[in-house]
Amino acid sequence: MKFINHFFTISSQIHSALDFNQLEKMVHLLAQIREQKGRLFILGNGGSAGHAGHATNDFRKLCGIETYAPTDNVSELTARINDEGWENCFSDWLKASNMNSRDGILIFSVGGGNKEKNISSNIVKAIDLAKEHESKILGIVGKDGGYTATSANACVVIPMIDSSLVTPMTEGYAALLWHMLVSHPLLQIKKGKWESVSR
Repeated sequence: MKFINHFFTISSQIHSALDFNQLEKMVHLLAQIREQKGRLFILGNGGSAGHAGHATNDFRKLCGIETYAPTDNVSELTARINDEGWENCFSDWLKASNMNSRDGILIFSVGGGNKEKNISSNIVKAIDLAKEHESKILGIVGKDGGYTATSANACVVIPMIDSSLVTPMTEGYAALLWHMLVSHPLLQIKKGKWESVSR
């Protein structure tokens, strides 16, 4: 019981410390991507790759934003890793998609990438490409000093209340926050199935 209580106490403290201004900024940037008929590319490694696939579905179906996750196409992704290297797998995928200034990337990542330590180098290179094309950069991460947090147009950093729980809290809150985004009245154009039948 002690750990369970601690886990949810930390969750509550994170909620109270979230930067809602960054969330509001993300809402408006996502609305702008849709208005300009741009595309949203969602990037993540590990558990965040799973988040990317789920969120891609939600942004497409509920918000009408043309959205893709490179990790959903395992054949292309692994071919790029095998032939061009891990660090290029996202950026080369984005180049093949003719990324432009109307588009945006949304990054789910615990650390957000780090150039100096060569961590999540594929995310770092994707951010650099997005900067080159003046694409919008959004992120939900767990480290305020990571490459995503310092490069993004809008980034929610999950407050690190307990460093031993940074991964579960970041990944758990990422799911909660993207569900908030796709439910926001400025973005949502179609209700989920159960919300539509319950009315």
